[in-house]
This record gives sequence, C-alpha cells and structure tokens, in this order.
Amino acid sequence: MSELDALIVGTGFSGLAAAIKLQERGTTFTILERGDDIGGAWRDNTYPGCRCDVPSHLYSFSFAPNPEWSELYSPQPEIKAYLQKVAADNDLVRHVRFGTRMTEAEWDEPTQRWVVQTSEGPLTARLLVLGNGPLSEPAFPDIDGLDDFDGPVLHTAQWDHSVDLTDKRVAVVGTGASAVQVLPHVQRAASDVILFQRTPAWILPHPNRRITEVERRVFRRFPLVQKAMRAVLYGIAEIGAVGLTRRPPLTNVMKKVALKYLEHEVSDPEKRRMLTPDYQPGCKRLLPSKDFLEAVDQANVAIVPEALTKVDGNAVVLADGTRHEVDAIVLGTGFRVTDNPAMQLLIGKDGATVAQVWKEIGMGAHLGSTVPGFPNMVFLAGPNTGIGHTSLVVMIEAQLRYLMGALDELDRRGADTFEVTQGAYDVSNQDVQRRMQKTVWNTGGCQSWYLDDKGRNPTLWPDFTFRFIQKTRRFDAGSYTYRSAQTPTATR
Repeated sequence: MSELDALIVGTGFSGLAAAIKLQERGTTFTILERGDDIGGAWRDNTYPGCRCDVPSHLYSFSFAPNPEWSELYSPQPEIKAYLQKVAADNDLVRHVRFGTRMTEAEWDEPTQRWVVQTSEGPLTARLLVLGNGPLSEPAFPDIDGLDDFDGPVLHTAQWDHSVDLTDKRVAVVGTGASAVQVLPHVQRAASDVILFQRTPAWILPHPNRRITEVERRVFRRFPLVQKAMRAVLYGIAEIGAVGLTRRPPLTNVMKKVALKYLEHEVSDPEKRRMLTPDYQPGCKRLLPSKDFLEAVDQANVAIVPEALTKVDGNAVVLADGTRHEVDAIVLGTGFRVTDNPAMQLLIGKDGATVAQVWKEIGMGAHLGSTVPGFPNMVFLAGPNTGIGHTSLVVMIEAQLRYLMGALDELDRRGADTFEVTQGAYDVSNQDVQRRMQKTVWNTGGCQSWYLDDKGRNPTLWPDFTFRFIQKTRRFDAGSYTYRSAQTPTATR
C-alpha cells in the first residue's frame, strides 16, 4: 500500500493549485483523476458554446497569468488548454493517476492517516485534499421514462459529439447557464426546438470581445500590465457584491438593462412574456449571452413554461397530458451541488460519512475548508465558497494560503493532525447563514440550485471576496485541536 504525505482528488483549478503549493513545500503527493486528461469541469463540459462568464484575466491563477487569451471571456477549449499548460509547466502530470476513481476514504485513528480505496488499489495519506469541486456530478431530472427514451439524451456535462442534431426535433430542458449557451447552437442545427423552462433567467448583453494581437504583445512584454488588468477587473467585480449581498434592490439596475435587451432581441410579445422573470435579478445567476434571446426568437423555437413530467417512447409529456414528439433531448439541468454523491465516500473518525454528518447539521465547513470529525481533510471550493459576482479562483487561492498555514502550524507543534473544533465550525457556519439572510439569493423570490432542500444556502459566500481573503490570510490555530500519532491525547 503506497504511503503519501498528501493525496489530492481532481485536476481542475483546485487540484492543480494545491499540487503546486504542496510541491513548493517539498511535500510528496499524488493526484487522483477519474478522467484521462487534465482539466476537471473544463475537460468534461464540451457542449457547443461552452465558455466562462468570468473575464479570462481573472479566471486564471494569479501566479500563472496567460497573455495568450483570445477573448475577454474564454471558451472552454482555451481554459482546458490553460490548465494543461499549468500542469506541464509545473511538472505535475507525473504525479497524476489518470483513470483512477476514489471509491472510499476512511480515517484510520491508530495511524492518524487516511486510508483511500481507489479503482486501482489502496493508498494511505497524511493529508486528503478534495479538489473535485461542486460542479463535478451532473444532475439528471427525475422524469418517468427518461431512461427509456427512443432517441439520444444529451446532458451538457456529458456531451456526445457523435450525435448529429441536424434537422432533428429537439427538446431542451432548463434555462440555466449551460442551457443558455448551448441552445443557440441547437437552434441553428435542429428543425424544431422546444425549450422547457420552469423559471426564466435574467439575460444580459454579453460584453465579450476578441483580444487583439497588439494587446497580447503588450501582455507578453509587460506582465505588470496584465496584472494591473486583473486588479481592475477584480475591483469592478467586487462592486457587484454590494447589490447581491447587502442591498438587493440595487440589482434593479440590471433589471432595466435586461428588460431593454429582451425587448430589443425578441419580437414575439408572447415569448417576451414567458422570458420575463418574476424574481429579483441576481437571485439566480445573471446570465450574459450574445445569442440566446436571438435564437429563442426564431420561428423554429417554441417555449413551454412548464416542467416535463414524463417521457413516453419518442414523446415528452406535460402534467396535463400534452405530448410533444421529439428526436433528441438536451438536458441543461446542472449539477448535484448540495447532494454531491462523493460525500458518501468520506468516512470520518467516528464512522460517519460527510453526507451523514451534513444530513444532521446541514452542509457546511469552517471557512469552506474543514469539518469536525474529519482530521487532515480539506475541501477546496467547498461549502459557502461559491461566488455570484467574481472568480472562484480567487477563493481557491485564499483557501490554499489557509491550508499552507495549517501545515506550518503542524510543523511548529510537531503534530501529525489538525481538526477543527465543533465550536469553531458552528460559529463559522452560523455567521455565514446569518449574513446570508439579507442577500438576494435568500430574499429575491426564487428557488435556485444555491439552496438545499431545507431552504439553506450552503453554496455561496455572502460577502465581498476580500473579506474571505482577510479571514483566511492567517491560519486560526485556536480553532483546531492537534494530535500526534505517538501521543493520542488531543491538544488545543
């Protein structure tokens, strides 16, 4: 059985950044990757039109700027290529076990190690870093008969490029970010498209543009210019947190812009009515798009403002029995964020899984990172680190500084393990949920994937990101207990 200092799960932004920082410390590590390549969500999501809705200069590592971005908002292939280059530049690929899934991870109290079962055999590690992220497990709707549909069913996170939708009748389910990006491409290929939406989204004009060769030359020659660009974009994005987290009525500015854009792009008044949300902008993620509304306005697209209840043969069926015959179904139904099945694989020192613990007390983590009962285990992009206004990479880098502080504290104490106390965990999560009450995500009048089945928001950070950076800049050693494999008594 291989013994490691650290085991990292995933090769997306979180996993690669963790590997780089651990490598700088001289820590031995292995990265588990269930896929056959680097990239995480940006490897898996290859549907037509996939791109990031955060500016490229900000949606990248601060320590690995990329002067070669071709657009202000990067398409999926460029982000994947960027992550592959970061991995190659830092010689990380040799540490990756591709095609290897974590099937169980259990804390072994006598040895103070994680015993991790994988599809390729067992490993043990002192530290377990979970970089698999919240957008790793596709969510499939519970629709009777969906598995028996006569034609292809394409989820945006598992796109099958061998399926040709040319001149097909296609049902598109959902109006979230991925559905909004893929629908224009489906519309241009298909003979007929039926868009099934339970709730319309606020659509804004997309500010994307090509980055000129002159700009790229400047970024290559003067890296500080690109660094300044990143700082400006970060500052502008942080302003957006005011309306989202403190004064939701301020997002009415976005409402005016979105309604004007809707009126300009969609000529059919009935379609405009169905595409007009009845909740506060920002309650669900604001979605920029250059072509979604234009595509929906075309004659071959029909909107059905209802959920599917059944699939029968080659037909999709509504609650009132209305049938629509289709040749293919496209699911833009997102991910399992608040019920990620990976949480059932993590077994703590008391024999309970993370899923069981969260079922009792609600999904959460101290500073998005640690959970009592699970020593030496750290989430990256964990609970309440999601961002509605800026780049998740900012939060990941802040968490990694925190993790490095934890490892420094272990070295200072000569200890083997650190574990957040129940008291610190409770205070941290109560504070987050208290501040969450005044955010647009909780007060805006919508039901979103940000919320769990109890109406809590365990997903987003309810403040400016610089507040999170301040909180994680120094490791709060007093919030943890420490142990040595040779000394079983915990010390505070």
